[in-house]
Amino acid sequence: MQDLPKVNCQEYESLKKRVDPVSVTMVFPSAHINSPASMFGHTFLRINSSYNSRLLSYAINYAADADPKKENGVMFAIKGLFGGYYGKYSLLPYYEKLKEYRDTENRDIWEYDLDLTSQEVERMFAHIWELKDTNSYYYFFTENCSYNMLWLLEVAREKLHLREYFGYQVIPLETVFPLQEEGIITQKHYRPSKRSNLVWFERVIESENLEKPHQLIDSSLDVESFLEDSSLDVAQKRLVLEAAIELLEYSFKSNELSKEEHLELFHKLTTARATLGVSKMQNDILPHNPLEGHRAMRTTLTQGEREGHGLTQLGFRFAYHDIEESHVGFLRGTGIEFGDVVVLRTREKTYLEKATIISIDSYTQNSPYVKGFSWRTKIGWDRKYLNDKTNFSLNIGAGYSTGNDLGYVYAMADPYLLYTSKALGGVGASVGAVLDQYKSLHIATQYTQRYFSDSCRQHLYNLSAGYRVSSNIFVKMAYENIHHYENDKDLKRETLQAGVNFYF
Repeated sequence: MQDLPKVNCQEYESLKKRVDPVSVTMVFPSAHINSPASMFGHTFLRINSSYNSRLLSYAINYAADADPKKENGVMFAIKGLFGGYYGKYSLLPYYEKLKEYRDTENRDIWEYDLDLTSQEVERMFAHIWELKDTNSYYYFFTENCSYNMLWLLEVAREKLHLREYFGYQVIPLETVFPLQEEGIITQKHYRPSKRSNLVWFERVIESENLEKPHQLIDSSLDVESFLEDSSLDVAQKRLVLEAAIELLEYSFKSNELSKEEHLELFHKLTTARATLGVSKMQNDILPHNPLEGHRAMRTTLTQGEREGHGLTQLGFRFAYHDIEESHVGFLRGTGIEFGDVVVLRTREKTYLEKATIISIDSYTQNSPYVKGFSWRTKIGWDRKYLNDKTNFSLNIGAGYSTGNDLGYVYAMADPYLLYTSKALGGVGASVGAVLDQYKSLHIATQYTQRYFSDSCRQHLYNLSAGYRVSSNIFVKMAYENIHHYENDKDLKRETLQAGVNFYF
């Protein structure tokens, strides 16, 4: 259109001058290990200015106008799924978003610089201004934070059609893949969380000094005495003090210290650290880029044998990841699945093997500096009770996990609800291990005992081994043994199968 009147908006020009939009970066905070609402991660845009520090840039965010910490978790999930909240845009300094995701929630940050021109960035910024007082219905799986970021990028460059890559769901991590396929990612950057920094300190601090950061914080070790200790070299003293400062911040964010205690200790530790000069050591642990991971949807085809009879299984999963799959690109020890359905065919019949509504695993690997509980939940139907039915079950469990570079182990207790022809209660106890040191090989095993209110009990054991052929092809072998004791009956079922997962 031509000959339109020129309009000068002082408020817009003032904001534009302050933000100084020059380029754009897509930012992906990884999954939050203990928050189901954040287990898919999150994406937002950073509007980079001409300043040298990216911390002074501004972040464009879209989120539901709700506080999950103040609302019932179940209602928050239901309303989020069915558009029960308005979604709103916000413009905030980037350092505030880093404080929220990296420091408070301990989420690693991945940044993907995009090759938008200055004119395209300005067009997008003008559209953001147009949207500043508007809102729309927020849908957890579709019109969410990531969907609206794609919309903004399409406004910036009209030839982009990023939303067309998605049909039934828009998962935050998935929205980075179209950017790569369209070739608009120029550089990738990684910002470790406080939790990741603490794991690095555990590796570089000598074993005999690992407890010293805790001792400095609880005052069982005096700071002055520590500085005067001639048995420690300067490099180790620097690392111990830096770890103590990180651990102090981590403890404060976890509400383990009062504000007054935190400020006093922080001043004392940082002052001591300043006397030791500059250190050249920094966190050099680079996890797998999320772009190396598999896509969310999965189809599975397996062949196997059960009690001497051949079987074929065909499965489809709506989203997203489980702990028996390659951890490359995902947060180790976490899994979240929606809509996992498996149909089994034998020579005699075809039946539903399982239909999982939702399954969540969150195993926090405890270590000298990282502490946390592990938990899991699962809701859906399966045939593990061995009564020749596909039974509905629900369990919510909690426990403990620890690990190292080789893998991790866990122990869990699970209250259990089962419905066959009537409702049954029960409790289960499990121990398991996952070996994931190598990028291509993934091994998982678990042993479980269950006791039900009808006096039945079960022993369940499973073992799986998978090989990552490529990011979206995973070959897997699995063995399962279920021993079911019911009054004077003793039922046993063994299943051995091999197959392949295809992700798309």
